[in-house]
Amino acid sequence: MDSPLVDGFGRNITYLRLSVTDRCDLRCAYCMAEKMTFLPKSEILSLEELETICAAFIARGVRKIRLTGGEPLVRRDILRLVRSLGDCLDRGELEELTLTTNGVLLEKYARDLKAAGIKRINVSLDSLDADVFARLTRRNVLGQVLRGMDAARNAGLHIKINTVALRNVNETEIPSILTWAHGHHMDMTLIEVMPMGEIDADRVDQYVPLTEIREGLEKKYTLLDTLLRTGGPSRYVRVRETGGLLGFITPLTNNFCAGCNRVRVTCTGRIYMCLGRDDHLDLREAVRSENPGRVIHAALDKAMIAKPQAHDFSIRERKAQPATRRHMSVTGG
Repeated sequence: MDSPLVDGFGRNITYLRLSVTDRCDLRCAYCMAEKMTFLPKSEILSLEELETICAAFIARGVRKIRLTGGEPLVRRDILRLVRSLGDCLDRGELEELTLTTNGVLLEKYARDLKAAGIKRINVSLDSLDADVFARLTRRNVLGQVLRGMDAARNAGLHIKINTVALRNVNETEIPSILTWAHGHHMDMTLIEVMPMGEIDADRVDQYVPLTEIREGLEKKYTLLDTLLRTGGPSRYVRVRETGGLLGFITPLTNNFCAGCNRVRVTCTGRIYMCLGRDDHLDLREAVRSENPGRVIHAALDKAMIAKPQAHDFSIRERKAQPATRRHMSVTGG
């Protein structure tokens, strides 16, 4: 193995979040505008190029890869990449391969994902109320998502629900989503809305601190802190009454950057060392060079030097510019 990836603050980078497309079949109101302009397909890396980039990261000590989007399951022939990375699991080069999805296409892909080596997935679900779901996502497909999760569980995939807490939208529904998720043997993570990309709403109106949500939950449940870590920023409690796990991702109220072990690569080959910063390096030129292995590794070395200590997320003022102009769908969750 080549030298491990260690940034300037001594953090070992062992986790890659790889976006395979910026396209999505939903239009979640906190994530993107309803009328989105997506990247031309000519700018998107081929599956072979994505495999080459993954191989370079694995050679440098990355042991977990999460496939993201946009919505990764809308990428044509995505199973080919999943199977290729699944082979890395079989050879012991990777420890875990996971995927984040909105669940719309899970009914179609669940069994193939499990067969390829994925054992657990994250499903983004912000409401179990059909009207609220349709208003949030601008698509009336809640039933399709729920059928997809049924198919995933039947295929043997472990599911964790990701829910973005939104003021005056779903905050009062969170206890019922939690009870439902744990009742179906699914863990759940709550996420604070992040100021990324221009959207139609003002995030000051959407933002609710998870400290406030936790205080409300503690009036109904007993939340027991745990030391569990799954490689990401979530901090988990065990809910005594349900027996399930509940995670909190708090980029605004409790900065978690000190333990950051990950970088993100977009479907165009840009490597972002921090979700909340626009600084990036271009791996597309590297992967298309005459000596992609050498050039990619040189770029990764530069990325480690450039990785910042922390992000600059803040939601304080109305009509404030987002922390980054790019949408979450560009970078991947």
